[in-house]
Amino acid sequence: PKMKEDHCLHAALLCLGVLCYSQALTTERLNHSRPSLHGHHEKGKEGQVLHRSKRGWVWNQFFVIEEYTGPDPVLVGRLHSDIDSGDGNIKYILSGEGAGIIFVIDDKSGNIHATKTLDREERAQYTLTAQAVDRNTNRPLEPPSEFIVKVQDINDNPPEFLHENYHANVPERSNVGTSVIQVTASDADDPTYGNSAKLVYSILEGQPYFSVEAQTGIIRTALPNMDREAKEEYHVVIQAKDMGGHMGGLSGTTKVTITLTDVNDNPPKFPQSVYQMSVSEAAVLGEEVGRVKAKDPDIGENGLVAYSIIDGDGMDMFEITTDYETQEGVVKLKKTLDYETKKSYSLKVEAANVHIDPKFISNGPFKDTVTVKIAVEDADEPPVFLKPSYIFEVQENAASGTVVGKVHAKDPDAANSAIRYSIDRHTDLERYFVINAEDGSIKTIKALDREEMAWHNISVFAVEVHKQHQEAKVPIAIKVVDVNDNAPKFAAAYEAFVCENARSTLLAFLLQQFITISADDKDDSANGPRFIFSLPPEIIHNPNFTLRDNRDNTASVLVRREGFSRQKQDLYLLPIVISDGGMPALSSTNTLTIRVCGCDGSGSLLSCNAEAYVLNAGLSTGALIAILACIVILLVIVVLFVTLKRQKKEPLIVFEEEDVRENIITYDDEGGGEEDTEAFDIATLQNPDGINGFIPRKDIKPEYQYLPRPGLRPTPNSVDVDDFINTRIQEADNDPTAPPYDSIQIYGYEGRGSVAGSLSSLESATTDSDLDYDYLQNWGPRFKKLADLYGSKDTFDDDS
Repeated sequence: PKMKEDHCLHAALLCLGVLCYSQALTTERLNHSRPSLHGHHEKGKEGQVLHRSKRGWVWNQFFVIEEYTGPDPVLVGRLHSDIDSGDGNIKYILSGEGAGIIFVIDDKSGNIHATKTLDREERAQYTLTAQAVDRNTNRPLEPPSEFIVKVQDINDNPPEFLHENYHANVPERSNVGTSVIQVTASDADDPTYGNSAKLVYSILEGQPYFSVEAQTGIIRTALPNMDREAKEEYHVVIQAKDMGGHMGGLSGTTKVTITLTDVNDNPPKFPQSVYQMSVSEAAVLGEEVGRVKAKDPDIGENGLVAYSIIDGDGMDMFEITTDYETQEGVVKLKKTLDYETKKSYSLKVEAANVHIDPKFISNGPFKDTVTVKIAVEDADEPPVFLKPSYIFEVQENAASGTVVGKVHAKDPDAANSAIRYSIDRHTDLERYFVINAEDGSIKTIKALDREEMAWHNISVFAVEVHKQHQEAKVPIAIKVVDVNDNAPKFAAAYEAFVCENARSTLLAFLLQQFITISADDKDDSANGPRFIFSLPPEIIHNPNFTLRDNRDNTASVLVRREGFSRQKQDLYLLPIVISDGGMPALSSTNTLTIRVCGCDGSGSLLSCNAEAYVLNAGLSTGALIAILACIVILLVIVVLFVTLKRQKKEPLIVFEEEDVRENIITYDDEGGGEEDTEAFDIATLQNPDGINGFIPRKDIKPEYQYLPRPGLRPTPNSVDVDDFINTRIQEADNDPTAPPYDSIQIYGYEGRGSVAGSLSSLESATTDSDLDYDYLQNWGPRFKKLADLYGSKDTFDDDS
């Protein structure tokens, strides 16, 4: 029914438009015909009066309604010229946009029709050109003129929103009228013609929570105190309608999803007033005792809760931390518990919001408290020492069995079991100490030496007699007290020298700068320094040297005379007695070595060697230089001799290492020819390794070497080729590492009495020969083929 009503409306508007346009054409024609009848007069060449006709187009700005769907083409308008007398001699031509396709003209009457349905949203107007020409000659009768055909809009496009769905957020408990989002629709119809594009917004769903401004499309809150915890998401449907929202207008809708965002408007609350927990007295520090949780319906940072202990007799024993992943308060053990001392504790725990919104402070306070009661459970505890550690002292060199100290432990449980003690032998590997298992007394079983180990650190175990798994351990430090049992000694191996034949001025210098000695004592400082230095009573009046105690744990040795001579005595041994300050005092005698040396004029040491002194007296400097020159000349001669000998032995032809393909040995001895049988030694054919009975294979890499049998080893100086070859054959037959193929051995010796005949046996089968090859049968399986070839000859002859 609505479509039918629209078509009727279009048809009525079209008829009204055609009627108005016809009236306008008639009026325009009358207005233009009058001037042409009263046109200007001009005189022709022959004096006759000519009338210039003024052009009078009968047309106006044309309009055509879009979306016309009638059966006949729509009459757009009519073109007519004043010079058209109606005799059909004038032809109207139409050109321009859509001419001949969309718009056609009757060339006689000038009527223009639209042959197609037009859409203003595709094209709003067309520019055409009209011209009147002579039908017979096509001569233009008037200049062409442009006119416009406008497509008149009808309301054929509904409003459309930019998005099919919108999403928006607004804080919960917002004031009425708070802007949420603006939605915008557009209409493709002509906004300048009628109300086809005038839009009005309205809300179809989402009331009474939200409203929309009719002209702008802004959505606002309509109710106060909307609570996210009650309802978080709202679905709103907004409509945009054209024609100013009046009846018959077209409309479009969109959906808007509005989410209420959270604000901190809810304080945390504990679901119960008291929490009951328990923990064993054997629990370790930091162990979790239990958890509490206050519920806050807010989310995100608005729902964050921090926990704290604000009161209770267990504030010092327990602590609480916040688990922000689960929003729980975790109660942990802070100090060690003792069931026998206190069996229960009480805590007052507070839960408070971390972030508070000042706008909702009136909803507070944003915190809550709860009581936590913790019961301590009894546990079987290990023994406890009265002290966490012990320090004892014992004198060094004390007799075995000396009591060092005593430790004590007890069972903290109500049973108060008996305790047994033992030493951790990993801490007393040398077994210096022993402990009484009953009372914990520690004694020595070896003499202790402070100089070897001043402190002994051991550990003692205490275990319950009836519960061996319950044990405790305590560290014990034992200090070895020093006694004066070490005499002082030289701090270093001192050695001094004096200059022989020193002058008086130099001697005076040496009396001050001779040598200063110090001592060292392994005992403690109480039994060590201060040191006292002295000479033994029997040499206190030593004519050569004297000693001066500097009273700072050092002493100086001074020279008492001059004129020392190495020829008379080159070494002096001075005994020095050193005493410590211990009770009782200990002393030792140390020997200072003093050498007589040669010095230069400034007192610097030259030589302390007596042999060098004698040598200098017997040989002069010139003699020493001559001896060194002779030695150098001899060395040069030896070097030249060796060099010349090496150059002589260099071969004429040099074989580079990379050119060698076999194990070739080159000899530079040509020999005396074939008749000279004494110039070459058969021993050169022997492998040097074969002399020792070990012959490595060079054609393969053997896995192990075979040692030849005793008795088969040839003598090093053997010259019998037959024996030499037989030896090699037997070695090859008995060698398990030999390859399964023939190995050719090339020898450079032809044998005695050779006439340079061929040694090859390739032609032996076809030539007469007196050689006997029966011995090939004895050469083993490797030569069986040859034995069959050469042994068959005799057999053949016998048969023939």
